Amino acid sequence: MLTRHDNETLTRTDQGTPMGDVMRRYWIPALLASELPDPDCSPVRVRLLGEQLVAFRDTGGRVGLLSEFCPHRRTSLFFGRNEEDGLRCVYHGWKFDVSGQCLDMMNEPADSDYPSKVKTTSYPVVEMGELIWAYLGPAEKQPPHPKFEWTQVPDDHRLVSKNWQECNWLQGLEGGIDTAHAPILHRRISENTNRPGISISTDLIKAEAPRLDVDRTDYGYRYAGIRSLGDRGDLIRSYHWVMPFHQFRPLQFGYYGQGPRELIAGHIWVPMDDENCMVYNWVYNYGGTPLTQADLDEEIRLGRGPGEVLADFRTKRNKSNDWMIDREVQRTETFTGIEGINTQDQAIQESMGPILDRTNENLAASDM
Repeated sequence: MLTRHDNETLTRTDQGTPMGDVMRRYWIPALLASELPDPDCSPVRVRLLGEQLVAFRDTGGRVGLLSEFCPHRRTSLFFGRNEEDGLRCVYHGWKFDVSGQCLDMMNEPADSDYPSKVKTTSYPVVEMGELIWAYLGPAEKQPPHPKFEWTQVPDDHRLVSKNWQECNWLQGLEGGIDTAHAPILHRRISENTNRPGISISTDLIKAEAPRLDVDRTDYGYRYAGIRSLGDRGDLIRSYHWVMPFHQFRPLQFGYYGQGPRELIAGHIWVPMDDENCMVYNWVYNYGGTPLTQADLDEEIRLGRGPGEVLADFRTKRNKSNDWMIDREVQRTETFTGIEGINTQDQAIQESMGPILDRTNENLAASDM
């Protein structure tokens, strides 16, 4: 188990914290590009590493990410007018471009040079892989753009979504890279069901408990659960953790009942603040062909289908309604009675509380 000091060090991401400083050295997903669909569209609130920001797309299509609060009287720029290459505060009319530079002050004399002396906080952004990524760290330390392979394929070869998770980012990441829970939490308990889950007839269910192997790498680590299948050899289920909060996993073997597919998927657990994270979910076809309808329907199986994710990106099945657990389904069809593979993960991770107190854990063979 972790000490209280180590737990605090890993979970806190505000400005000036050790983990916050580390994360600010990376490009971070800030929002979906589709949230800013057109030039001069409505601005969007963004909460990132404890900072309250506002994003907008200007008349020329450029994206700005500014402090939410106008430097004049601290009014929220979310209510601002996005017009003529800038975001204008509706209180006194101060207008800012995507760099944060003040362009105009409606209450200042026409010959005043005061606007040129005012600049609000702004962060560099780049659009890539249907996401808008932001860099919140020192300008002189800015890294190369996040050119993961999944961000470079055509849009119809990739699916990206996001959902709000009401817990610390580390709980999500730990659950996402834990291979030991999958054949337990996500299993069906009957073959007479079409509900999402791992069939009890699969090798993943029938195999022995996993032995774990971790290879440290220059990007994070590669983690594998190795399960014996007796005379037939081993079943190996592997994940990659890419610093600071990315998970990559293979899907091509179809553990959940599908046949082989040329897909790789992953998640990114981005801290909104210390008690909430936004989970970005992606999947892409690495075989050079567009995703099929069956691939797109995967979102339904995972619990992110139509109607499952609300306008604020919270899921319909959430903490306030006990993730809509169905006890009859739990008795007769699936191990949890909760619909959706990722919804099951979310329920377990959020049930630990906003920030897990790891000093109370009792770790076992499946924990590394």
